[in-house]
Amino acid sequence: DQWPMTEERLQITRQFVAEHLAAGRIKPSVSPWNTPIFLISKKSGKWCLLHDLRKINEQMQPMGAVQPGMPSPAMLPSGWRVIIVDLKDCFFTIPLHPRNTRQFAFSIPVTNKAAPSERYEWVVLPQGMRNSPTLCQLYVAWALAPLREQWPNTIIYHYMDDILCCQQEAFNDDSLTQLSTVLASKGLVIAPEKVQRSAPWKYLGWCISDAKIQPQKVELVTNLRTLTDVQTLLGDIQWVRNCAGISNADIAPLTLLLRG
Repeated sequence: DQWPMTEERLQITRQFVAEHLAAGRIKPSVSPWNTPIFLISKKSGKWCLLHDLRKINEQMQPMGAVQPGMPSPAMLPSGWRVIIVDLKDCFFTIPLHPRNTRQFAFSIPVTNKAAPSERYEWVVLPQGMRNSPTLCQLYVAWALAPLREQWPNTIIYHYMDDILCCQQEAFNDDSLTQLSTVLASKGLVIAPEKVQRSAPWKYLGWCISDAKIQPQKVELVTNLRTLTDVQTLLGDIQWVRNCAGISNADIAPLTLLLRG
């Protein structure tokens, strides 16, 4: 069942739902698979709509990690040129099979139960679903496959929505257009404000310059008070795992805290 919401949060939720509906990310639903949604406030002051899919995840067989770690730019040849792009709203541009959308339904309550609740279901990869990261990895890899054939002399790294291309020759506007076209043919969109065409490049926690590669500075928050604090700390640790030698066993006690 849906948890109660204040009138303010209910209005904000309706705004989010209207945006997702207009963008084609959700559709009206009569599915019995109804799980709660809620809002959290970001540090920027903006709100974020989240879907509690823990009950759904319990019924789902995990696909596991198809990419056991993040690629290291330390393997890039010295002096080669680099371009880095981020995919915009990556999960929301990857469609679910129509047979699987009904499991990801949610409802918006009506004030004083004056009318039936409005119910919707995701038609794209939902955030918080156990296998969404793995499916994202596979989908983006599939979308990049034609580019790997077209650019046989280019090194292409990708991790989730972060894509790095490296080659001896400089990338020009036509290169970026070709990359955008290949991704767009699979429904993926490059975030124009996050295209990096010159040094220093930042990729997966690393800072890449013409002369060296070094980890970006990371400040770890260790005063853990909420579940969000734990999630933030684990996310920060991911950036430094490779260079600090942190194993899965080392972070296991922290992952147990995610169970609440």
